[in-house]
Amino acid sequence: MRKLAALSGALLLAMPAFSLPAAAGITRSAWGGTPEHRKVDLYTLTNANGMTVRLSTYGAVIQSLQIPDRNGKMADIVRGFDTLAGYLVPANSHIGAVIGRYADDIKGVTHHLNANTTAGNTIHGGVAGFDKKVWQAAARDGAAPSLTLRYTSPDGEEHFPGTLQVTVTYTLEADNALRLDYYAVTDKTTVLNLTNHAYFNLKGHDQGDVLDHRLTVMSDSVNLADKDHLVTGATRPVKGTAFDFTTAMALGRHINDSDAQIASGPGYDQNFILRGKPGSLRLAARMEEPKSGRVMEVLTTQPSMQLYTANGAGPLTGGKGGATYFQHGAYCLETQHYADSPNHSEFPTTELKPGMRFHEVTVFRFPKPQ
Repeated sequence: MRKLAALSGALLLAMPAFSLPAAAGITRSAWGGTPEHRKVDLYTLTNANGMTVRLSTYGAVIQSLQIPDRNGKMADIVRGFDTLAGYLVPANSHIGAVIGRYADDIKGVTHHLNANTTAGNTIHGGVAGFDKKVWQAAARDGAAPSLTLRYTSPDGEEHFPGTLQVTVTYTLEADNALRLDYYAVTDKTTVLNLTNHAYFNLKGHDQGDVLDHRLTVMSDSVNLADKDHLVTGATRPVKGTAFDFTTAMALGRHINDSDAQIASGPGYDQNFILRGKPGSLRLAARMEEPKSGRVMEVLTTQPSMQLYTANGAGPLTGGKGGATYFQHGAYCLETQHYADSPNHSEFPTTELKPGMRFHEVTVFRFPKPQ
């Protein structure tokens, strides 16, 4: 009997440990305040698989996104800062944030918008866009926790017409997908182009460059831009070019090409025209990272997607955990409408009128690692 008991204990110790499912839900913590004494909170969403997302009411920022690799090891895959102070630095404010009223470049003609580029264009909503606002939050608990963030942009803000009521709902779904639903209404005709500007690295936010990441884009043509990164209205087929991601290709393969669209970075900062019908939720891109096995899929209702490969040459210090972020150390896949659409009648319209309801969806989905 004693020998049997001892043997049973040994077998018990030798059995592999099984982790219990995580408790899905949402929690809130105070995260300081702005110089204007606006209180900022940080919300943590968790699903039953242990995936977590942290969202800030400042800028509607994705501050952290933890997903597993092929061995179950979790890593935070988005650039960011441990404290609110990092996001309050003007040069950092776009990182992880919701961009509006108008993502990417727009040239103010009928309305003289607040220019914030050396070329005199308005980029990412102007001097004080949505990335620099404190949003009102409403949390919903459950197996697919969600956070709804609301902001009212007054008539004339950054010289855009109309009082615009904007809502962004982040939902962490059970299948390791983060869904973003954008809604808006206006009381005057205006233009609107919303996106999220998260910087991803599937190896981990502090794990070097992303040049070995393999990208597939559901696109057959790109919008061309001038030397000031403003779209010209011209397009180019991707076949046989550095933009041919119709089959998986490493981001680094053409990162130093002499093509003027790339050399100005150096790197990618290009708008891809997506296949399929705008307004329908469809697969736009798939990113694979061979070392970790992590995979990211992007689905959207939007007509295009901007690929940006963190082209800034100077290192960005003070990242999460004391990280320094270097050139090409992340990528952005910004689902959106075309840049400068109000000045190109041939582009899909970005006009929003009273009585209309803006609704676009983007999903960042993380299938089981390969």
